[in-house]
Amino acid sequence: MKYIVTINDKSYEVEVEHGQASIVKTTPAAVPAPAVEPATITREESAQPSVASTTPNKAITGEPVKAPMPGTIMAVQVKPGDAVQKGAILVILEAMKMENEIYAPADGIVSQIMVAKGASVSTGDILLTLQQ
Repeated sequence: MKYIVTINDKSYEVEVEHGQASIVKTTPAAVPAPAVEPATITREESAQPSVASTTPNKAITGEPVKAPMPGTIMAVQVKPGDAVQKGAILVILEAMKMENEIYAPADGIVSQIMVAKGASVSTGDILLTLQQ
């Protein structure tokens, strides 16, 4: 049997043999893009900050620290100008009902913070930058 599965906004055609739970083959699916209707924003949606709303056209300076997974920012533990050591907790990201600590990859100084508490982020979004 063939199924189309969407993971991280990418569609895959998955072929599964009848009666078994193992995947036989996966290939990128040739799925036509759905028609996009104009979005209406409710009051609740507009109250939630997003990465786009917290980083309006900022030039990025320093080494970016990126989100390893999609989620919601629960806390930002540093502020611009803070000196941090490798392994220091920078941000707490909630994903799948679990709090994940995002650590400094190297010693440095926080140059920019791109997110705020409550912001939704996707995998690879820049959370903050470090100057070394």
